[in-house]
Amino acid sequence: MTSTQSSDQQGNFANGSAEQAAGTKHRIDENISPASKRTKTDDGKEQKTIEETIPSVANGNDEEKKQERDDDGESTVQQMNDDGASSEQKSKPEKDGSSAVEPDGRDGDTPASILEKGIVYFFFRGRVGIDEPSSVDEIARSFIVLRPIGQDAKLGEGTIGDAGNSRLIAIPKKVLPLSGKDKWIAFVEKTNASFSTLKDEFLSASDYATKTAGTRHSPAATPVGEGIYAITTTGRESHLAYMLTLPKELGEVQKEIGLRERGGFILSTRNPGYEAPANARLPQGPDYPQEVKEEFRALRWMPTQPKHLDYVNTQFLLIGESSGLAKATEPQKKDIKEGKDEPLEEMEKLEDEDTHRMQDLKGDDSAAIFADLEAKAKYYPKLQTTF
Repeated sequence: MTSTQSSDQQGNFANGSAEQAAGTKHRIDENISPASKRTKTDDGKEQKTIEETIPSVANGNDEEKKQERDDDGESTVQQMNDDGASSEQKSKPEKDGSSAVEPDGRDGDTPASILEKGIVYFFFRGRVGIDEPSSVDEIARSFIVLRPIGQDAKLGEGTIGDAGNSRLIAIPKKVLPLSGKDKWIAFVEKTNASFSTLKDEFLSASDYATKTAGTRHSPAATPVGEGIYAITTTGRESHLAYMLTLPKELGEVQKEIGLRERGGFILSTRNPGYEAPANARLPQGPDYPQEVKEEFRALRWMPTQPKHLDYVNTQFLLIGESSGLAKATEPQKKDIKEGKDEPLEEMEKLEDEDTHRMQDLKGDDSAAIFADLEAKAKYYPKLQTTF
Protein backbone atom coordinates (compact mmCIF):
# COMPACT_ATOMS: atom_id res chain seq x y z
CA MET A 1 0.00 0.00 0.00
CA THR A 2 1.54 3.27 -1.08
CA SER A 3 0.75 6.54 0.58
CA THR A 4 1.44 10.25 0.79
CA GLN A 5 0.06 11.55 4.15
CA SER A 6 -1.14 10.58 7.73
CA SER A 7 -3.98 10.42 10.46
CA ASP A 8 -6.26 8.23 12.81
CA GLN A 9 -9.53 6.77 14.58
CA GLN A 10 -13.22 5.33 14.06
CA GLY A 11 -16.71 4.31 15.29
CA ASN A 12 -20.06 2.54 14.58
CA PHE A 13 -23.67 2.54 15.90
CA ALA A 14 -26.56 0.10 15.72
CA ASN A 15 -27.89 -2.55 18.13
CA GLY A 16 -25.26 -4.79 19.67
CA SER A 17 -21.80 -4.82 21.27
CA ALA A 18 -19.79 -1.69 22.01
CA GLU A 19 -16.80 -0.48 20.01
CA GLN A 20 -14.66 2.50 20.84
CA ALA A 21 -13.43 5.32 18.66
CA ALA A 22 -13.63 9.11 18.38
CA GLY A 23 -16.36 11.05 20.11
CA THR A 24 -19.39 10.07 22.16
CA LYS A 25 -20.19 6.44 23.06
CA HIS A 26 -22.78 4.55 21.05
CA ARG A 27 -23.61 0.83 20.85
CA ILE A 28 -22.86 -1.07 17.68
CA ASP A 29 -23.26 -4.49 16.17
CA GLU A 30 -20.05 -5.65 14.56
CA ASN A 31 -22.04 -7.71 12.09
CA ILE A 32 -23.88 -4.61 10.86
CA SER A 33 -21.64 -2.32 8.87
CA PRO A 34 -22.68 0.28 6.32
CA ALA A 35 -21.87 -0.78 2.77
CA SER A 36 -19.71 1.22 0.42
CA LYS A 37 -21.20 3.41 -2.26
CA ARG A 38 -20.17 1.01 -5.00
CA THR A 39 -21.31 -2.28 -3.45
CA LYS A 40 -24.75 -3.86 -3.74
CA THR A 41 -27.12 -5.32 -1.19
CA ASP A 42 -28.15 -8.97 -1.35
CA ASP A 43 -31.16 -8.06 -3.51
CA GLY A 44 -28.93 -6.24 -5.99
CA LYS A 45 -29.99 -2.71 -5.08
CA GLU A 46 -27.48 0.03 -4.49
CA GLN A 47 -27.38 1.22 -0.90
CA LYS A 48 -28.36 4.82 -1.42
CA THR A 49 -31.24 5.52 0.91
CA ILE A 50 -31.03 7.54 4.10
CA GLU A 51 -32.73 4.73 6.04
CA GLU A 52 -29.39 3.01 6.52
CA THR A 53 -28.05 2.17 9.95
CA ILE A 54 -26.07 5.12 11.27
CA PRO A 55 -23.03 3.88 13.15
CA SER A 56 -21.72 6.12 15.88
CA VAL A 57 -18.49 6.67 17.63
CA ALA A 58 -17.12 6.06 21.08
CA ASN A 59 -14.41 7.66 23.15
CA GLY A 60 -10.91 6.34 22.70
CA ASN A 61 -7.67 7.20 24.44
CA ASP A 62 -4.11 6.33 23.61
CA GLU A 63 -2.08 7.14 26.69
CA GLU A 64 1.13 5.85 25.13
CA LYS A 65 0.90 8.24 22.19
CA LYS A 66 -0.10 11.09 24.51
CA GLN A 67 2.98 10.39 26.63
CA GLU A 68 5.18 10.23 23.52
CA ARG A 69 3.91 13.63 22.44
CA ASP A 70 4.51 15.03 25.90
CA ASP A 71 8.02 13.57 25.98
CA ASP A 72 8.67 15.11 22.56
CA GLY A 73 7.90 18.55 23.91
CA GLU A 74 4.30 19.03 22.79
CA SER A 75 1.95 20.87 25.15
CA THR A 76 -0.88 18.93 26.77
CA VAL A 77 -4.51 19.97 26.98
CA GLN A 78 -4.01 21.33 30.47
CA GLN A 79 -0.76 23.14 29.80
CA MET A 80 -0.94 26.66 31.18
CA ASN A 81 -0.36 29.79 29.12
CA ASP A 82 1.61 32.79 30.26
CA ASP A 83 -1.51 34.48 31.62
CA GLY A 84 -2.45 31.45 33.72
CA ALA A 85 -5.33 30.25 31.51
CA SER A 86 -5.32 26.70 30.18
CA SER A 87 -4.92 26.22 26.44
CA GLU A 88 -8.49 24.89 26.26
CA GLN A 89 -9.72 28.29 27.43
CA LYS A 90 -7.93 30.04 24.60
CA SER A 91 -10.23 30.28 21.60
CA LYS A 92 -10.01 32.16 18.34
CA PRO A 93 -6.59 33.79 18.81
CA GLU A 94 -5.83 36.99 16.99
CA LYS A 95 -3.30 37.04 14.18
CA ASP A 96 0.06 36.93 15.98
CA GLY A 97 2.33 35.07 13.61
CA SER A 98 1.15 31.65 14.81
CA SER A 99 -1.73 31.45 12.33
CA ALA A 100 -1.92 31.82 8.57
CA VAL A 101 -5.34 33.45 8.92
CA GLU A 102 -5.41 37.16 8.10
CA PRO A 103 -8.83 38.27 9.44
CA ASP A 104 -9.55 41.31 7.25
CA GLY A 105 -7.74 40.25 4.10
CA ARG A 106 -10.78 40.43 1.80
CA ASP A 107 -11.91 43.97 2.66
CA GLY A 108 -15.60 43.10 2.60
CA ASP A 109 -15.51 41.59 -0.91
CA THR A 110 -16.62 38.09 0.14
CA PRO A 111 -20.07 37.40 -1.34
CA ALA A 112 -22.98 37.13 1.10
CA SER A 113 -23.94 33.80 -0.48
CA ILE A 114 -20.88 32.29 1.23
CA LEU A 115 -22.18 31.62 4.73
CA GLU A 116 -18.91 30.13 5.96
CA LYS A 117 -15.51 29.21 4.60
CA GLY A 118 -12.37 27.55 5.88
CA ILE A 119 -10.06 24.55 5.70
CA VAL A 120 -11.38 21.00 5.25
CA TYR A 121 -9.66 17.69 5.99
CA PHE A 122 -10.92 14.28 4.85
CA PHE A 123 -10.13 11.09 6.83
CA PHE A 124 -11.21 7.48 7.06
CA ARG A 125 -10.75 4.86 9.74
CA GLY A 126 -10.27 1.16 9.10
CA ARG A 127 -12.53 -1.42 10.68
CA VAL A 128 -11.60 -2.82 14.07
CA GLY A 129 -8.22 -4.52 13.85
CA ILE A 130 -7.48 -3.27 10.31
CA ASP A 131 -4.79 -0.57 10.39
CA GLU A 132 -4.27 -0.48 6.62
CA PRO A 133 -7.49 -1.10 4.67
CA SER A 134 -7.00 -2.81 1.32
CA SER A 135 -10.44 -1.87 -0.03
CA VAL A 136 -13.44 0.33 0.69
CA ASP A 137 -15.09 -2.67 2.38
CA GLU A 138 -12.40 -2.57 5.08
CA ILE A 139 -13.19 1.05 5.96
CA ALA A 140 -15.42 1.58 9.00
CA ARG A 141 -16.44 5.10 8.07
CA SER A 142 -15.20 8.39 6.69
CA PHE A 143 -14.88 11.73 8.45
CA ILE A 144 -14.74 15.40 7.57
CA VAL A 145 -13.01 17.98 9.76
CA LEU A 146 -14.07 21.60 9.17
CA ARG A 147 -11.89 24.42 10.50
CA PRO A 148 -13.81 27.70 9.83
CA ILE A 149 -12.10 31.05 9.32
CA GLY A 150 -13.56 34.56 9.24
CA GLN A 151 -15.91 35.69 6.49
CA ASP A 152 -13.41 38.21 5.08
CA ALA A 153 -10.25 36.31 6.05
CA LYS A 154 -7.50 35.34 3.65
CA LEU A 155 -4.66 32.85 4.10
CA GLY A 156 -1.05 33.86 4.48
CA GLU A 157 2.01 31.77 5.33
CA GLY A 158 2.27 29.07 7.95
CA THR A 159 -0.09 26.64 9.64
CA ILE A 160 -3.77 27.40 10.13
CA GLY A 161 -3.55 27.78 13.93
CA ASP A 162 -5.91 26.37 16.55
CA ALA A 163 -8.97 28.58 17.12
CA GLY A 164 -10.76 25.88 19.11
CA ASN A 165 -13.63 25.92 16.61
CA SER A 166 -13.11 22.73 14.60
CA ARG A 167 -15.97 20.35 13.85
CA LEU A 168 -15.78 16.59 13.36
CA ILE A 169 -18.38 15.13 11.01
CA ALA A 170 -18.97 11.38 10.71
CA ILE A 171 -20.15 9.77 7.48
CA PRO A 172 -21.44 6.26 8.30
CA LYS A 173 -21.71 5.29 4.62
CA LYS A 174 -17.90 5.17 4.34
CA VAL A 175 -17.89 7.03 1.03
CA LEU A 176 -19.12 10.40 -0.22
CA PRO A 177 -22.25 10.86 -2.36
CA LEU A 178 -21.54 11.67 -6.00
CA SER A 179 -24.93 12.25 -7.61
CA GLY A 180 -28.43 13.32 -6.66
CA LYS A 181 -29.35 9.63 -6.36
CA ASP A 182 -26.92 9.32 -3.44
CA LYS A 183 -28.66 10.56 -0.29
CA TRP A 184 -27.61 9.62 3.20
CA ILE A 185 -27.31 11.11 6.64
CA ALA A 186 -24.12 12.37 8.28
CA PHE A 187 -23.91 13.70 11.81
CA VAL A 188 -21.85 16.09 13.89
CA GLU A 189 -19.52 14.15 16.20
CA LYS A 190 -17.67 17.05 17.83
CA THR A 191 -18.02 20.84 17.88
CA ASN A 192 -15.76 23.66 19.09
CA ALA A 193 -12.94 21.12 19.23
CA SER A 194 -9.35 22.09 19.87
CA PHE A 195 -6.58 20.34 17.97
CA SER A 196 -5.58 18.69 21.27
CA THR A 197 -9.06 17.18 21.49
CA LEU A 198 -8.89 15.96 17.90
CA LYS A 199 -5.50 14.36 18.55
CA ASP A 200 -6.55 12.61 21.74
CA GLU A 201 -10.12 11.67 20.86
CA PHE A 202 -10.14 11.30 17.08
CA LEU A 203 -6.78 10.91 15.39
CA SER A 204 -5.18 8.39 17.74
CA ALA A 205 -5.62 4.64 17.72
CA SER A 206 -6.91 2.92 20.85
CA ASP A 207 -7.14 -0.51 22.42
CA TYR A 208 -10.10 -1.36 24.63
CA ALA A 209 -11.51 -4.35 26.44
CA THR A 210 -14.84 -6.06 25.69
CA LYS A 211 -16.61 -8.74 27.73
CA THR A 212 -16.99 -11.17 24.84
CA ALA A 213 -14.16 -10.51 22.39
CA GLY A 214 -11.31 -9.51 24.69
CA THR A 215 -9.09 -6.58 23.73
CA ARG A 216 -10.04 -4.84 20.49
CA HIS A 217 -7.93 -2.43 18.43
CA SER A 218 -9.46 0.68 16.89
CA PRO A 219 -6.99 1.95 14.27
CA ALA A 220 -5.79 5.51 13.84
CA ALA A 221 -7.51 7.81 11.35
CA THR A 222 -5.93 8.01 7.91
CA PRO A 223 -5.91 11.28 5.95
CA VAL A 224 -7.06 11.19 2.33
CA GLY A 225 -7.33 14.88 1.48
CA GLU A 226 -7.02 18.53 2.52
CA GLY A 227 -8.34 21.68 0.93
CA ILE A 228 -10.67 24.65 1.31
CA TYR A 229 -14.44 24.69 1.65
CA ALA A 230 -17.41 27.03 1.60
CA ILE A 231 -20.95 26.59 2.86
CA THR A 232 -23.07 28.52 0.37
CA THR A 233 -26.72 29.37 -0.11
CA THR A 234 -28.71 29.74 -3.30
CA GLY A 235 -31.80 30.82 -1.42
CA ARG A 236 -33.68 27.53 -1.58
CA GLU A 237 -30.69 25.24 -0.91
CA SER A 238 -27.48 25.10 1.08
CA HIS A 239 -24.31 23.56 -0.31
CA LEU A 240 -20.96 22.37 1.00
CA ALA A 241 -18.45 23.06 -1.78
CA TYR A 242 -14.76 22.14 -1.61
CA MET A 243 -11.54 22.32 -3.61
CA LEU A 244 -8.74 19.86 -2.79
CA THR A 245 -5.22 21.11 -2.24
CA LEU A 246 -3.71 17.75 -1.20
CA PRO A 247 -2.99 15.29 -2.64
CA LYS A 248 -1.86 17.09 -5.76
CA GLU A 249 -3.32 14.30 -7.92
CA LEU A 250 -6.27 12.11 -7.01
CA GLY A 251 -5.31 8.51 -6.34
CA GLU A 252 -7.27 5.28 -6.27
CA VAL A 253 -8.37 5.84 -2.68
CA GLN A 254 -9.66 9.35 -3.32
CA LYS A 255 -11.65 8.21 -6.35
CA GLU A 256 -13.11 5.18 -4.56
CA ILE A 257 -14.18 7.29 -1.58
CA GLY A 258 -15.81 9.81 -3.91
CA LEU A 259 -13.46 12.78 -3.62
CA ARG A 260 -12.97 15.12 -6.56
CA GLU A 261 -10.54 17.93 -7.19
CA ARG A 262 -13.62 20.18 -6.97
CA GLY A 263 -16.84 18.84 -5.53
CA GLY A 264 -19.85 19.60 -3.41
CA PHE A 265 -23.03 18.41 -1.76
CA ILE A 266 -26.50 19.75 -1.02
CA LEU A 267 -27.03 19.98 2.75
CA SER A 268 -30.34 19.69 4.62
CA THR A 269 -30.63 19.58 8.41
CA ARG A 270 -33.10 17.14 9.98
CA ASN A 271 -35.72 18.59 12.34
CA PRO A 272 -35.17 16.74 15.65
CA GLY A 273 -38.81 17.46 16.50
CA TYR A 274 -39.76 14.58 14.21
CA GLU A 275 -38.78 11.03 15.02
CA ALA A 276 -36.01 9.68 12.82
CA PRO A 277 -36.37 6.36 10.96
CA ALA A 278 -35.87 3.44 13.35
CA ASN A 279 -32.49 2.49 11.91
CA ALA A 280 -31.24 6.08 11.60
CA ARG A 281 -31.57 7.24 15.19
CA LEU A 282 -28.91 8.53 17.52
CA PRO A 283 -29.26 7.91 21.26
CA GLN A 284 -29.65 11.64 21.78
CA GLY A 285 -30.56 14.55 19.53
CA PRO A 286 -28.90 17.98 19.23
CA ASP A 287 -29.47 20.45 22.06
CA TYR A 288 -30.79 23.28 19.90
CA PRO A 289 -31.92 26.51 21.57
CA GLN A 290 -35.60 27.41 21.17
CA GLU A 291 -34.89 29.98 18.45
CA VAL A 292 -33.31 27.32 16.23
CA LYS A 293 -36.16 24.90 16.87
CA GLU A 294 -38.67 27.54 15.82
CA GLU A 295 -36.87 28.12 12.52
CA PHE A 296 -37.82 24.62 11.40
CA ARG A 297 -41.52 25.46 11.79
CA ALA A 298 -43.36 22.32 10.58
CA LEU A 299 -40.59 21.34 8.15
CA ARG A 300 -38.92 17.95 8.53
CA TRP A 301 -35.80 19.28 6.78
CA MET A 302 -34.42 22.76 6.17
CA PRO A 303 -31.37 24.13 4.31
CA THR A 304 -28.37 23.68 6.58
CA GLN A 305 -26.96 26.77 8.25
CA PRO A 306 -23.43 26.82 9.73
CA LYS A 307 -24.87 27.27 13.22
CA HIS A 308 -26.61 23.88 12.93
CA LEU A 309 -23.18 22.27 12.71
CA ASP A 310 -22.20 23.78 16.05
CA TYR A 311 -24.37 21.26 17.93
CA VAL A 312 -23.27 17.70 18.61
CA ASN A 313 -25.63 15.07 17.11
CA THR A 314 -27.00 17.38 14.45
CA GLN A 315 -28.06 15.09 11.62
CA PHE A 316 -27.99 16.41 8.08
CA LEU A 317 -28.63 14.97 4.67
CA LEU A 318 -25.70 14.81 2.26
CA ILE A 319 -26.87 14.76 -1.36
CA GLY A 320 -24.33 14.34 -4.15
CA GLU A 321 -24.00 16.93 -6.90
CA SER A 322 -22.97 15.59 -10.27
CA SER A 323 -22.64 19.17 -11.55
CA GLY A 324 -19.69 19.78 -9.26
CA LEU A 325 -19.51 23.41 -8.08
CA ALA A 326 -21.90 24.90 -10.65
CA LYS A 327 -24.96 25.18 -8.41
CA ALA A 328 -23.05 25.74 -5.19
CA THR A 329 -21.24 28.78 -6.57
CA GLU A 330 -24.05 30.34 -8.56
CA PRO A 331 -23.77 34.17 -8.21
CA GLN A 332 -26.63 35.90 -6.37
CA LYS A 333 -28.26 39.08 -7.68
CA LYS A 334 -27.52 41.01 -4.50
CA ASP A 335 -23.80 40.25 -4.65
CA ILE A 336 -23.65 41.15 -8.33
CA LYS A 337 -25.41 44.46 -7.65
CA GLU A 338 -22.98 45.30 -4.83
CA GLY A 339 -19.97 44.43 -6.98
CA LYS A 340 -18.73 41.65 -4.72
CA ASP A 341 -16.63 38.72 -5.90
CA GLU A 342 -18.49 35.71 -7.24
CA PRO A 343 -18.47 32.64 -4.94
CA LEU A 344 -16.30 30.63 -7.35
CA GLU A 345 -13.79 33.49 -7.56
CA GLU A 346 -13.53 33.68 -3.77
CA MET A 347 -13.04 29.93 -3.50
CA GLU A 348 -10.33 29.98 -6.17
CA LYS A 349 -8.51 32.75 -4.32
CA LEU A 350 -8.65 30.74 -1.11
CA GLU A 351 -7.51 27.59 -2.91
CA ASP A 352 -4.52 29.40 -4.38
CA GLU A 353 -3.57 30.78 -0.97
CA ASP A 354 -3.91 27.36 0.62
CA THR A 355 -1.83 25.72 -2.10
CA HIS A 356 1.07 28.10 -1.50
CA ARG A 357 0.67 27.78 2.26
CA MET A 358 0.81 23.99 2.27
CA GLN A 359 3.68 23.87 -0.24
CA ASP A 360 5.78 26.01 2.09
CA LEU A 361 5.31 23.68 5.07
CA LYS A 362 8.16 21.25 5.65
CA GLY A 363 7.97 17.60 4.68
CA ASP A 364 5.58 15.60 2.51
CA ASP A 365 1.80 15.93 2.27
CA SER A 366 1.26 13.99 5.48
CA ALA A 367 3.69 16.15 7.40
CA ALA A 368 1.95 19.28 6.13
CA ILE A 369 -1.53 18.07 7.15
CA PHE A 370 -0.50 17.02 10.63
CA ALA A 371 1.59 20.13 11.16
CA ASP A 372 -1.56 22.08 10.33
CA LEU A 373 -3.42 20.11 13.03
CA GLU A 374 -0.54 20.60 15.49
CA ALA A 375 0.25 16.88 15.53
CA LYS A 376 3.41 14.98 14.61
CA ALA A 377 3.06 12.93 11.42
CA LYS A 378 5.36 10.16 12.69
CA TYR A 379 2.65 9.03 15.11
CA TYR A 380 -0.05 8.61 12.44
CA PRO A 381 -0.70 6.82 9.14
CA LYS A 382 0.45 8.37 5.89
CA LEU A 383 -2.02 10.00 3.54
CA GLN A 384 -3.26 7.01 1.55
CA THR A 385 -3.65 7.15 -2.22
CA THR A 386 -3.79 3.44 -3.16
CA PHE A 387 -5.31 0.34 -1.60
